[in-house]
Amino acid sequence: MTEKKDDLTMEKRKTIEIPETLYDRVNASIKGTEFATVSDYVARVIRERLAVEENEKPSGYTKEEEEKVKQRLKALGYL
Repeated sequence: MTEKKDDLTMEKRKTIEIPETLYDRVNASIKGTEFATVSDYVARVIRERLAVEENEKPSGYTKEEEEKVKQRLKALGYL
């Protein structure tokens, strides 16, 4: 990994590696968008994904327990 600072945010940046074919696909898809670089796009996608994950709250139930609850709610006519 290499390290540099982003001129706009002055945040330190790290380099990650992705398959060349994926890079090419992203690069083609960002043409004409707000994203100047593949790095800008990837950073946005990661930030959005982390925001979703950080806002999710675990239910406290195992998958098996969740399934039993769903079956019970369905039997009671709620689902």
